[in-house]
Amino acid sequence: MSIGFGIFLMAVGAIIAWAVPALWQVEGANWTLIGYILLGAGALVTLFGIIMAARAGRTSQVSRSRIDPETGTRVERTERRDDVL
Repeated sequence: MSIGFGIFLMAVGAIIAWAVPALWQVEGANWTLIGYILLGAGALVTLFGIIMAARAGRTSQVSRSRIDPETGTRVERTERRDDVL
């Protein structure tokens, strides 16, 4: 989701930076600067999304359940493994 949102921010930033100043002028608003800020924010959000997706791909979780022969109760064990380079 964050990768798509970052790409959306970059697209809106590009439109604002390069198309809006030629079409519409507002005193006190620098459309080019606003567009570049959105482009930068979109790049950061996309980069953060890629990093989070790469981290999520290296995590594995294993669940095991068995019945304890002495008490007859179910015992569940969950192991989580993070492969950190």
